[in-house]
Amino acid sequence: MSRIASVLLPMPLPEAFDYAEPDGMDLIVGDHVAVPLGPRLLRGVVTALRDGAGHNRPLKPVADKLADPPLPPNTLAFVQWAARYAVDAPAWPLAMALRGLRAPQPKPQKVVVATGMLPAKDTPARTRALEAVERGAFSPAALAAEAGVSSSVIKGLVGEGVLAIELVEVAAEFAEPDLTLPPASLNPSQAAAAKALDAMLAEGGFQAALLDGVTGSGKTEVYLETVATALAADPTAQVLILLPEIALTQAVIGRFAARFGVQPAEWHSGVAPPRRRQVWEAVAGGRARIVIGARSALFLPYRKLSLIVVDEEHDGSYKQEDGFIYQARDLAVARAKLEEGAVVLASATPSLESLWNAEQGRYRWLKLSARHGSAQLPDVTLIDLRETPPEHGRWLSPPLVKAMVETYQRGEQSLLFLNRRGYAPLVLCKACGEKLTAPDTDSWLVEHRYTGRLVCHLTGFSMVKPLACPHCGAKESLVSIGPGVERVEEEARSLFPEARIAVFSSDTVMEPDAARTLIAAMEQGEIDILVATQAAAKGHNFPNLTLVGVVDADLGLRGGDLRAGERTFQLLAQAAGRAGRHEKPGRAMLQTYAPEHSVMQALAAQDRDAFVEAEMEMREAARLPPFGRLAAVIASGPDAVALEAYVKALAAVIPNAEGVEVFGPADAPLALVRGRRRKRFLVRADRNVDLQGFMAAWRARAKIPSSVRVAIDIDPYSFL
Repeated sequence: MSRIASVLLPMPLPEAFDYAEPDGMDLIVGDHVAVPLGPRLLRGVVTALRDGAGHNRPLKPVADKLADPPLPPNTLAFVQWAARYAVDAPAWPLAMALRGLRAPQPKPQKVVVATGMLPAKDTPARTRALEAVERGAFSPAALAAEAGVSSSVIKGLVGEGVLAIELVEVAAEFAEPDLTLPPASLNPSQAAAAKALDAMLAEGGFQAALLDGVTGSGKTEVYLETVATALAADPTAQVLILLPEIALTQAVIGRFAARFGVQPAEWHSGVAPPRRRQVWEAVAGGRARIVIGARSALFLPYRKLSLIVVDEEHDGSYKQEDGFIYQARDLAVARAKLEEGAVVLASATPSLESLWNAEQGRYRWLKLSARHGSAQLPDVTLIDLRETPPEHGRWLSPPLVKAMVETYQRGEQSLLFLNRRGYAPLVLCKACGEKLTAPDTDSWLVEHRYTGRLVCHLTGFSMVKPLACPHCGAKESLVSIGPGVERVEEEARSLFPEARIAVFSSDTVMEPDAARTLIAAMEQGEIDILVATQAAAKGHNFPNLTLVGVVDADLGLRGGDLRAGERTFQLLAQAAGRAGRHEKPGRAMLQTYAPEHSVMQALAAQDRDAFVEAEMEMREAARLPPFGRLAAVIASGPDAVALEAYVKALAAVIPNAEGVEVFGPADAPLALVRGRRRKRFLVRADRNVDLQGFMAAWRARAKIPSSVRVAIDIDPYSFL
């Protein structure tokens, strides 16, 4: 054989497999190929080529070279790096990189073409239709609209043979950004930040910056100009904007369309599969120069990725918790380094990891300390629920209700924030005390009054709310415990029967179009009171919103993990920051049973620095991130005995490594999910330890039974 091709397959295999390259195939690294594996032909990607001279073991040949665009070298390097970082099989990030190719091709479209024949009878309408055909490729309905004629005119011309309908593959258009359009007007603070980012780009090579600005300070306008600079510097440059929520996508796309005159390419779960394939091919071909997407957009095959912007970089949504486990913010920095490009992390409440990197000088630290224009930060008030509790059976305290009345009477908007979906988070039987859970799962069922169903938000299981307790059979004994957004909406409607009230959560606004419609209604003042989860807590500008009421400010502090205080501060600061973003002053009122808690005090004083300093001291004392590193091992299986035996065997072979502590095994807080028992280990390591090497070596020491699944989570965010 002349050469040997190493081919990586999107299957749970530890490494690439070797195949013989047939004469004349002329493969290059990154090529898509079809190769035999057992009785099947599978798609794979060539990761390496080497001389086959002297190889004395027969190899199966590559069956075919596929016509899809090769994966660029940097994309392939990123896939392999991500697998090593996550201590997982390279098949999983490769599958993410190939996701667009698994989508179907767009269906051919019907277009009207002229045949060259002349109509038997000429009329003004027919003349307009024939003139319109020359201007472009239109469907029959679109041609009628373009020519300003009825569909019968088009139908008649087709019937005479003057026009014909053909099926054609319409190529997706990704227009070049118009860099001549004027930028937004920047205040001195924004202009200074934009100038610093421009200087960073001019230096070239890998660069990282933290754009740290209070809510409403205009961070988007700053990084828009950085995008313009990157695109202008190189006509082949591509830019990626990562967003944590699909609901934010449309608003940001609108800002980009206004600035650059073109729609950027979108990549997220709300994009139809055929369109995803078009975007994938346009990115690989360098035709999509601006991409806005969710975390998986990191794995697209960019030809020349010059700039990555991670908006709301602190957001927990950037952490992928199942399948291939990764933190997109960290992988964005790694991808920018592999591409020798720049990365900008933007947030009003940066993660402690990013703040630490900025303090250490690893990131440039650019601060925007004031809101744009005349807008001021909202006043924050703590409502002590021990002193002014809500009425029995209600969840809104008298001070908050009073503020809502005043806001409504002024014709301004209120936002009631509760990061809990559904009507009630728990349903129990008052006869026997049974808490309703999903089958084979420890997760409580959440009541949803809109649909009349009980839903498990972990597994997706749902059932009609029963009339009797499934455990004891008592009728009409099931009671709803605690509030969700639907219950708060019910209370708001009883207090303000004339008000226009809406709910914004992932259960009520499930499609991007629905989210766009609701956000537009709020922006245009068509909603008086918005009851919302975190879907509305970030990234939105509602000009007439002047009051934010946080129904349960203590929610994120319960049950806790190492980031409980940080997450609570970030989420509530972001929620409060929705108020008063324009000329009218705003205020935020936080209902709490623990106003003395350091998080609540920092929020009331709007003193982020004091909170960060205290949190950093605690983390440093415990050698927790960012002063140390964490990893988790989650083992699960249907057989409790086999699972227990495996985790004991794994505990017995923990490598002896300095600077590493291993805790466990212990039952996971959610010890049963979908019929599988779960056990966890937690690993803490000093920063100078090769944590990935330790985890890989440890896992290899104990054979994994076929019934047991093992997942490694580097830098865990969930401890359930």
